[in-house]
Amino acid sequence: MTDKKISCLAVDDEPIALHAIEKYIRATPMLDLVATCNNAVEALADLQNNKVDLLFIDIQMPQIFGTDFVRTLTHPPKVIFTTAFRKYAIDGFELDAVDYLLKPISFERFLKAVNKVISKNLHSSEQIVSSADVKENTEKYLFLRADRKNIKVNFDDILFIESLKDYVKVVTKDKSILTKQAISSIEKMLPADLFTRTHRSFIVSIDKINSFTQDLIQIDKQEIPISRSYRYAVETALKK
Repeated sequence: MTDKKISCLAVDDEPIALHAIEKYIRATPMLDLVATCNNAVEALADLQNNKVDLLFIDIQMPQIFGTDFVRTLTHPPKVIFTTAFRKYAIDGFELDAVDYLLKPISFERFLKAVNKVISKNLHSSEQIVSSADVKENTEKYLFLRADRKNIKVNFDDILFIESLKDYVKVVTKDKSILTKQAISSIEKMLPADLFTRTHRSFIVSIDKINSFTQDLIQIDKQEIPISRSYRYAVETALKK
């Protein structure tokens, strides 16, 4: 594989979606993340100040749609559009986008889009990144500081996570671990395709959900609230 990395800029007004793309980029050896932006105005400044080979950009954003923003660029980089709405696909392809990713975006689908970019940049004799290559570099656990030691917790064992002021309670299949840490810092350690934030005080494991309503998620016997500000992100994650 060539040593030259593809420089990337990610743009999305949804923090959870932006974080997911950021984690995928960082987990892919061929990609180099230049910056992340919450809107097109920020993106314009980064495009002017940095060399960007590949732009990941949400379509439906405030101020200006991602598709309209790309139309304003004289020499746009290669573009992969991301959106929760299938109806925008035609606009994306009319702009000669490399690919169009429908949220929630799986890691496998992300890699498929990246391979399209790589195949356009590399000689045919050079290896294209595979999901097997990347998965070897992704962790399946985290370490939590508790009881004066670092405790290994597998992602697959976590049921949900609750914020308790200055502490976070991580509830697993067979125990609870209390660690002095902000829930936002824990969230950054978790795979975005496996966990979703439901409330400012709760993160849940998606595949551990037994049932849900508009306002509540049930995991085992625990009912976990879904706040209005996180409702869309939860609904998107549960459409997988």
